[in-house]
Amino acid sequence: MASITTTSLSSSILHHRTNPNSLLNLNFKFQSSPSRTITSMAATTATKVIPSIIVGGGRVGKALLEMGSGEDLLVKRGEPVPIDFPGPILVCTRNDDLDAVLESTPQSRWSADLVFFQNGMLEPWFQSKGLGDADQVLAYFAVSKLGEPPVDGITDTNPEGLTAAFGKWGSTVATRLHAGGLSCKVLEKVSFQKQMLEKLIWISAFMLVGSRHPGATVGVVEKDFRSEVSSLIGELASASAEEKGIVFEDGIEDRLCAYARAVSHFPTAVKEFKWRNGWFYSLSEKAIAQGKQDPCPLHTAWLKELNVVQ
Repeated sequence: MASITTTSLSSSILHHRTNPNSLLNLNFKFQSSPSRTITSMAATTATKVIPSIIVGGGRVGKALLEMGSGEDLLVKRGEPVPIDFPGPILVCTRNDDLDAVLESTPQSRWSADLVFFQNGMLEPWFQSKGLGDADQVLAYFAVSKLGEPPVDGITDTNPEGLTAAFGKWGSTVATRLHAGGLSCKVLEKVSFQKQMLEKLIWISAFMLVGSRHPGATVGVVEKDFRSEVSSLIGELASASAEEKGIVFEDGIEDRLCAYARAVSHFPTAVKEFKWRNGWFYSLSEKAIAQGKQDPCPLHTAWLKELNVVQ
C-alpha cells in the first residue's frame, strides 16, 4: 500500500466485500473558482459510487470502504493488486509503504489508475517512478478510530470544506466522499499544487513549532505560539513560491491557523521527515551548495535545535 489469478479473483472479491453502512448525507457549498465545481450532496447521492480497489486497511481505507456500495476490493499490506478489477486504485497506506504498493501493482495500471491519499511532498517520488502528474487527494478529514465515520475538516475561513482531488479519477473520488457526507472539490493542476503546498506548510510548520514546546497540540501552537508559527509559515511559503514559481492566494496564514483550530487536539511531532520538513530542508541545502543564502533559516535553525538534522 502477492498475485491473484483470474480464476481466484471472484472469490477474493467476495471475501473482501462489505455491506455498506449508510452515513449521514450533508449538503455542502463548494468553491466556484478555480475548481470544476462538484455541485452538492443532493445532486451526487443518486450517482453510483464506482467500485474501486482500496489499498490499505487502516482508518482511511476502511472509511472509504464504508462509503462504497459493497463492490469494492480491499487489498491489505503484502497482497497483490489485480490487473483486471476495473476502476481506480485508492492508495491509503503510509508514505514509506509506497514502493511496496508499486511492486504489488501491475505496471500497466500505475499511471492510469493509482490515486494517492498521502500527506506530504510526493512530487519527487512521483518523478523518480515515472508517474508524472499522478492522481492525488488532499484529505482534510479525520478518522479518530478504526471503523468510526470520518469528520470533515471544515474551518471558519473555508466552511465549504478543504478536501480536494486532482486527476483522471478526481470526480469519481469526490462522488465517493460525498456519499460519505464529506466535502470534496476537484481542482486543476496548478490550483491543486497550491493547496498541496499549503497543507505541506501547515504540517511542517505546526509540527516543528509544537515540538519546540513539549506536549503542545496544534491548537496550543495556534493560540500560545502564534508569532512563532506565523514566522515559519511566511518563510516556508516564500521558499515554496520561489521554488515552484507560484503565487499563493492572500490569507495563507489565516487559513492554516483556522485549520489548526479545527483540529486543535492533534498532537505535534516532527515525523516522516523525508516527506514533510525534509523537502524544505532540501531547498536550504541546495541554496547553500550554490553559495546562496538559506531560504528557510528559521526552519533550519529549529531543526538543528531539536537534533533532527546536524
